Amino acid sequence: MHKSSTKDMANPLEFRVSFQHFKDPMFKSKDTLVTAFALFSLFFGAGNLLFPPLLGFKSGNMWWLVTLGFCLSAVLIPIFGILAHAKLQGTIFDFGKKVSPTFSLIFSILIYAISISIPSPRTASFTHEIAIQPFFDSPYILTSVVYFVLVFIFVMNRSKILNILGKILTPAIILILFAIIGLTIFDFEFNFGVTEFPSPFAHGILEGYQTFDAIGAVVVGGVIIVSVNLSNKEKSFDEKKAIIKTAGWLAGLALLIIYTGLIFTGAVMHNQFDTAITRSALLTGISTLTLGSTANIFLSVLVSLACFTTAVGIVAGTADFIKHLFKGSEKVYTLTAILGCVLGVVMGQFNVGYIIAVAVPALMFIYPITIVLILLNIVPNKYASTFVFRSVVIATALFSIPDFLSSIGSPLAVEGGILEWIPLQKFGMGWVLPAVLLFIIANLLPQPKTTRE
Repeated sequence: MHKSSTKDMANPLEFRVSFQHFKDPMFKSKDTLVTAFALFSLFFGAGNLLFPPLLGFKSGNMWWLVTLGFCLSAVLIPIFGILAHAKLQGTIFDFGKKVSPTFSLIFSILIYAISISIPSPRTASFTHEIAIQPFFDSPYILTSVVYFVLVFIFVMNRSKILNILGKILTPAIILILFAIIGLTIFDFEFNFGVTEFPSPFAHGILEGYQTFDAIGAVVVGGVIIVSVNLSNKEKSFDEKKAIIKTAGWLAGLALLIIYTGLIFTGAVMHNQFDTAITRSALLTGISTLTLGSTANIFLSVLVSLACFTTAVGIVAGTADFIKHLFKGSEKVYTLTAILGCVLGVVMGQFNVGYIIAVAVPALMFIYPITIVLILLNIVPNKYASTFVFRSVVIATALFSIPDFLSSIGSPLAVEGGILEWIPLQKFGMGWVLPAVLLFIIANLLPQPKTTRE
């Protein structure tokens, strides 16, 4: 039987930090490094490998501008999410509670629903493309069924095996990636093509949405905070906050280096592969080209295991959340786990490109709201009253609808449509200016008594 506590959840996204070996004064300086590695593991999943290489491959001589956009949404915003957790010392509910408890509940449910419907199945599809398809002529559906049967078994029988695996997989994958990046820098000519993106910076930002890292920061960043608090009880609030803050920036720097290196690698190899190559095939091709076929097989195995631990964590985390809503019902936990795995099979039978395309409309709506909640929770309280929260979130939600409509090809959003007048809407960021303006206006207006802090 599984345990009802989240303590032993096998999930690299809910990587628990253990400071038990560092309580001796001589090891205090290592607290920050241990926390930094935990945060890096929180954000860097196998799915994150899919996006940077192809971004670089298509970005040409504008690879640096694409990198800036991608790292803004896939590195900076998620790290801000951790800083917000350090300030709140709470859970996903606390991010939206200033808007209203009802909003916070709906937001949380949407986040978990998206998680089990898109990133979880994507791990199965990615595993098929990188580890099964190159060697066996079997259909996606077979991989998906076997994959999620195993996911269900692990979700129902929680084991520390996956946590241990997670601690080994991340460093191993990082070493291989550094080898790929290093060999590219020294062995390939810096020859860049012409970018395929009309707006490289904006495209990089929107591609960063697909990492789901801002959502990851909001959902499970609190695990890091709890671990730091439990392991540093003798430290003051400011000392613990300093540990988290410094660790956050260190983890962000590591992500920045790896993402930049992978985008650069893709850009340098723009003439090595067919222009219609898929994300998975490009990653496999780059690995083979730099390290050889043997190392590529090793990378495929590592990435597949990392995908699996991520899927287990997402399904188990969602089941725990729903179980909590139903007063700890084990039956609800089991039913949610079954539903999560069935959804995984249904979506996991499609290729990665299709799943990414399906994710776009949902992300165009929920990601801007997640971003503004993170930013509002890190600004000083005097600038983030309940009135400000409500004003900015409502504006963001309303102006994300046109971006959502555009992503599904609505007639209202096509060229010449009535939504074209919204600034930045053609870049998929029509919510930005309204959110900024409402933040300023709401702070200038007299605060309603019922919303004052």
